[in-house]
Amino acid sequence: MTAGGTKQDDLQATPADRYLDGRIKSLILDLTEPRAGERLLAVGCGSGEHLALFRRKGCDVTGIDSSPFLLDQAAKRLGNRVELRDGRAEDLPFSDNEFDMVTLIHSLEYTDDPGIAIAEAIRVCRGRIFIGVMNRWSLLGVQGRMQRLYPPPVSRKARFFRLASLTGLIRRQLPGVRIRWGSVIFLPWGWYDFAASLEERLPVMNNPFGAFCGLSFSVTFSFRTIQEIIREPAALAAEGGRPMPGVVRECKKNRLLSAMDGRIDDGS
Repeated sequence: MTAGGTKQDDLQATPADRYLDGRIKSLILDLTEPRAGERLLAVGCGSGEHLALFRRKGCDVTGIDSSPFLLDQAAKRLGNRVELRDGRAEDLPFSDNEFDMVTLIHSLEYTDDPGIAIAEAIRVCRGRIFIGVMNRWSLLGVQGRMQRLYPPPVSRKARFFRLASLTGLIRRQLPGVRIRWGSVIFLPWGWYDFAASLEERLPVMNNPFGAFCGLSFSVTFSFRTIQEIIREPAALAAEGGRPMPGVVRECKKNRLLSAMDGRIDDGS
């Protein structure tokens, strides 16, 4: 589900590497605008590099990955400051609307079905989603140097995305949604030892040629999945933002708000 992840640590090797790592993280933060106290899920969290980035911003972070080795690396990096789960992007073990933010950074490329992975991210999100991917049309992609920037796959080859196809996958789930996007790392790899200042003269937002593309969009939830069996009728606060325990059922938010006594309508 995710790339090797440990390569992110190797990005500290040279000044150019550190510069490029900083460019990627700046774009991620610009497009996600994390706020302290928000619940964040990193799908395909790898060794926890980006979990640590959001944790430093005060977020309550959860990571999921299909690699036990990488989860162990993330646990060593973050200790008890993170919740980690073993699982796949296409089948997230979380309730609907559970997280303020969901990220898929260097992970959508390794999913079996990117469309299902995006649909699952939307399902568990009640705020916004960020997707960061490798750009097949960048100079680094054309040069075949993408693996210098991105970690190698654990057991499979990465899928390169075109911006149009990725936005199409998103709008298939959320027709008409507004997508903010941008990219960084525009120059040939060898130029960053002497021409990094040129990189910063190029526009970032709505530029399709960078090696790392980031997209963000909002999610407005309209139903919930409730995961534990209800034995007693449960009161539901009109403005409750978190999913309730109970049996799996979907119901429109306006139906919940209009319930006569504020209790769950079981459809009977």
